Parts: sequence; C-alpha cells; structure tokens
Amino acid sequence: MSFSNRKYLVALLLLSLGSLAQAEPYLAAQMGLKCGQCHVNPTGGGMRTVYGNTFAQTVLAAKRIGPEEDLWTGQVMKFLSVGGNARANYTYVEVPHQDDSNEFETEEARAYLDFGVIPGRLSVYLDQRFAPGNATNMEANVRYWVKENAFYVKAGRMYLPFGYRLEDDGAFVRQLSGINMQAPDEGLELGLEHGNWTGQVAISNGAGGGTENDHGKQITTRLEFVQSRWRGGASLLFNDAEAGSRSGAGLFGAFNAGPVTLLGEVDYIDDDGIGADGTKLMATLAEADWKLKQGHNLKVTYEWLEPNRDIDEDEQTRTSLLYEWSPIQFVQIRAGVRVYDGIPQNDNQNRRQAFLQLHGFF
Repeated sequence: MSFSNRKYLVALLLLSLGSLAQAEPYLAAQMGLKCGQCHVNPTGGGMRTVYGNTFAQTVLAAKRIGPEEDLWTGQVMKFLSVGGNARANYTYVEVPHQDDSNEFETEEARAYLDFGVIPGRLSVYLDQRFAPGNATNMEANVRYWVKENAFYVKAGRMYLPFGYRLEDDGAFVRQLSGINMQAPDEGLELGLEHGNWTGQVAISNGAGGGTENDHGKQITTRLEFVQSRWRGGASLLFNDAEAGSRSGAGLFGAFNAGPVTLLGEVDYIDDDGIGADGTKLMATLAEADWKLKQGHNLKVTYEWLEPNRDIDEDEQTRTSLLYEWSPIQFVQIRAGVRVYDGIPQNDNQNRRQAFLQLHGFF
C-alpha cells in the first residue's frame, strides 16, 4: 500500500520545515575527526566536550545568535560540566490492512554530568534519562586516563563499543548487534587513542546480566583508523550466555567526497540462542549525507537485513530520506520519510512512515 497524494504532500511539507543535524558519525567523517573530539565518550554519543559545544555553535548551526562572550562550553565550574538532550516527535504511520496512525511523543529527555576530579585524567560521568517513562540511569562510570589523551580505563555502566554509534537506534545494524544507546551494560573498558588510531575493548555482563547462571561475560571490541578524508574500522563481539553463545563481526567506514559524505557498515551475527540449531544474521547500512550549505543536510539511507541466512526470501529493507536543518545553535529540526519492505505476510514490515522531530541540546 502506498501513500496517497495527500499524504505525500504532507510528508513533503514536513521535509520543507527543517531538520536535525545530529552529532552523528557522518559529522566526524565530514570534519576528519575522531568521535572523542566532540564527545566525552571516546566512542561517541552522549555529552559533548568543549570542542563539541563550540562546533555546534560556530560550524553546525546555520546562524549563531548572541554575543561571543555567551559561547556555551558546558563547563559551569572548573571541575564540573553539564549537558542535556531533549527530542520530541510527530509521527505518521501507514501499515497495510490497518488504520493509519499519528501521534506526538517525547522520544527522550536526558541530562549529563561530568565531574573532572582530576581534569584531563580522572572523571566521573553520569547520563540520566528522564523520559519517556520513569527516570533511568543510562551511564554511570569512572574514566581514568593512564596517559593523558592516549590510554584510558573505564568502569561502570556504559554503552559498549561496536560499529558506529548512530543516533537512530532503530537502524538494522544497531538492532542486529543489540548494541545501541538504549542498551547500556555493566563492565570494564580499555581504550587507546594514538595518532590516527582509536580502539576499545570491553568486557561486560552481556545478555546474562551477571547472574549465577552465566557461563561467562560479553566481550566487544572496536578499532578504527581515521584520516582527514576517509576512515575504516572493524568490531568483534562474543557473548557466552546460558541461552547460547553469540558471536559477531562488523566492518564500517566513511569517505568525505567534498559536499557529500558516504558512510557504511556491515554486521554479521552467529546466535546459538535462536532456534534449535542457532541462526546466522546479517545487516548492512549505506548512507549519504549532502551538506547543501551550513546548517542544512540531506540524508539518504538504504538498509538491508537478513534475519536468518538459512531461509530464502525473508530479507527486509528500509529506505529513508531526511532533510536536516540547524537554524541556530542548540536547536535542530528533522523531518523525513521511511519506507519498509519485507515479507508480504507481515504487514508491519511493509509500513510507511513520515515524521517531524524537534531537538534541543546543550
């Protein structure tokens, strides 16, 4: 079932209203930077650094308002930095053989705190989500730089390192691996930041949650080589849980071709806990971001999912077109359409979606 002309017009009007330019991997690739340049987390996502906040005001936004002395860095005092995110959506969904639906929702509201006990060396980091639902702690960890800006140890609740840290947790590659910004874990992470290299290895509780029934722990790794115009990396994971072991590997990379930035990821998972004989799964992401001018980005993505490599013709795809606009500092608006295509007998796998999102951050 396709959108009617009226519904396409609504989607186009949404697109014309504006967008969201997230602190996503394409921005790092566009600027030739590592994720840790703009984020407190060296693997990306979450609270922004002084550089990240400055970038959001002077490079990302189409226009900055206010005097120069009002530049927000996140630092409220020498040993304390704060930040936050809030996203609100309007979504229209069309599913075959079902009534169309539309709703307003608060996607998330988060607050970040970073206590720099020893600036540049030792810090305590908190990421608290207040909406939707009840307040939930997403990250709470201690990070110690053994050698400043070179090697660190992190312990506590954290997002695990695997592939690209996308804002869209619904992406097939993030759903397949199960490692995204909705699924933190308790564990220990070792990180290396040396020259063009950035790498992490983490050992955590994994799917077993650290109970007495666990056979072992989950291990996830991420290694990336970063250049000014291109980057490439690989990830591995292994989880030895009671339900069955789960292993996987991923390749990811990006290339800056002037105004257009290309980004991709391929993940493969072998899960013994699904089905009698286990299941092999695969997902891919291809993304192109076109910087029309400062503050304006056009994003096109194509995703492919193979939920069981032993079954023919069960593939799913998701195609997205998004227009993103950052009119002023710390305000982002995003609008787009997504088309899902899956097996004919599953209506939800063949849905259409249009959405508009307002994002505020600091």
